Amino acid sequence: MTEANKLLSQPELAKASALAQKALAELDRILIGRPALHRLVMVGILSRGHILLEGLPGVGKTALIKCLGQLLSLQFSRVQFTPDLMPGDILGAHILQQSNTGQREMVFQPGPIFTNILLADEINRASPKTQSALLEAMQEKSVTLLGTTRRLPLPFFVLASQNPIELEGTYPLPEAQLDRFLFKLEVASASTETLREIISSRRHGEPPMPDFSLAAAELSELFRVMDAIYLPGPVADYIARLVHATDPSSATATAQIKEFVQYGASPRAAIAVAESARGVALLAGRPSVGFEDVREVFIPALNHRVLLNYKARFEGQTSAMILSGLLNSLKETDLDFSAGVAMAAEKK
Repeated sequence: MTEANKLLSQPELAKASALAQKALAELDRILIGRPALHRLVMVGILSRGHILLEGLPGVGKTALIKCLGQLLSLQFSRVQFTPDLMPGDILGAHILQQSNTGQREMVFQPGPIFTNILLADEINRASPKTQSALLEAMQEKSVTLLGTTRRLPLPFFVLASQNPIELEGTYPLPEAQLDRFLFKLEVASASTETLREIISSRRHGEPPMPDFSLAAAELSELFRVMDAIYLPGPVADYIARLVHATDPSSATATAQIKEFVQYGASPRAAIAVAESARGVALLAGRPSVGFEDVREVFIPALNHRVLLNYKARFEGQTSAMILSGLLNSLKETDLDFSAGVAMAAEKK
């Protein structure tokens, strides 16, 4: 156990958990009908990870991200990704300007990426060259241009959206960039009850403004408590075995994985599961991560990191279906109590 864990008191944990729950309840109040999605988004924010939202047009992906920016009181920028968007439109560029002394010099003009929350709307519409401009920012929290590295404001989140049905004029995100998203979340269509409430209480579909927002100090405190959540050894072993089992060459891989998976998840996937499981524990007010926390975040953290083969696509298999089967088949611990149970039965 680290020093941070020893210093985390129960009152501190309870206060942080109540604050996170209050923010989540406010998100549920503003955007109705998707509490499970909002919970995972909040876990992603607590984990300081990037989130990819996938869904049909008009289901509320952009509204969710904008509401989150208001709720967190962070600097917010929106970039509408289009095929003609260039890397400089996001990162910024050097512009030749004349100084007060009459000399000309190159001055850096920061792009919209120099913010806390970057909404990358319809990210799969931009060219691969422009998409790749986000790689360093998402991983290193910095931007390098003309040999100079500039740090981004912290915290820094990329919250991206994409439309899964439009193929013409789109560029699927490469695996290297998908791997940098903590979660890939499906935004489903609203239910009948949700639609009725929207058209009855929201004129023009406009959501209400938040009644409160997290101050910068409060968000920093949430991050500090999050870092102090303890990851027990058996839970860490469970995460490692789950991620390793996604490799079709692994001895613990299921029959589905061996048949339908081409490449398993990377070590970054194990880190994503561990960090996001801490977020679930924080929301629940627990000082340590449990097996149930891992199961809640495992599929959202890996459904975009497991690469399926053509046979899987032909037979209608999805990453979520295959990962769900793995969760159901792999035991939480690698201990086998069957022999002891059999011996106890014989003695009776």
